Amino acid sequence: MDKTRLMVVGILVFATLSLSGHPSQRGSAGDAASPDPAAVERARKTVRMLDDVYKSAIVLITDKYVHSKDDYPAGRIAVRWFDGISKKGWHEVRLIDATGEPYSPTNVAKDEFDKEGLKILKSGKDFHDKVVVEDGKPYLRAITPVPVVMDKCVLCHAHYKQAKKGEPIGALTYKVLIE
Repeated sequence: MDKTRLMVVGILVFATLSLSGHPSQRGSAGDAASPDPAAVERARKTVRMLDDVYKSAIVLITDKYVHSKDDYPAGRIAVRWFDGISKKGWHEVRLIDATGEPYSPTNVAKDEFDKEGLKILKSGKDFHDKVVVEDGKPYLRAITPVPVVMDKCVLCHAHYKQAKKGEPIGALTYKVLIE
């Protein structure tokens, strides 16, 4: 990856992490069994903001840096970016396939929430979420579509070429602590 691409990715990661707050700065999650409805709404707002930032970055990278199928695809950048964010404990985010023909065997629905969410997104919805409790803490699980928005979106994926603009070929799936 050239220096310009690294700089763009670095700036985007810094901006994302600055907006979402580091785990060490977070307060108590309260009663996990019944999180405060206002806290759930804040988590939804955070997911929608992150979703907008991530998708805007992916489109920008694709538009400016992907010119042929031999270029490093924005989706691959996103997978590495999201893996780093998840490992650092900010929140969990994954790019998964919605076509049934994943680019990589690692970007598939990993659980029932993801599988059900993909069905809901394919029916035309643009957001699905659920409050879950893990290890005594409440989390918002959410999933949003990654649609075809420009011809370059299908440049690297021959089997996506039949997808129409606006049709989800992937999804972003999130797990955010409810605070």
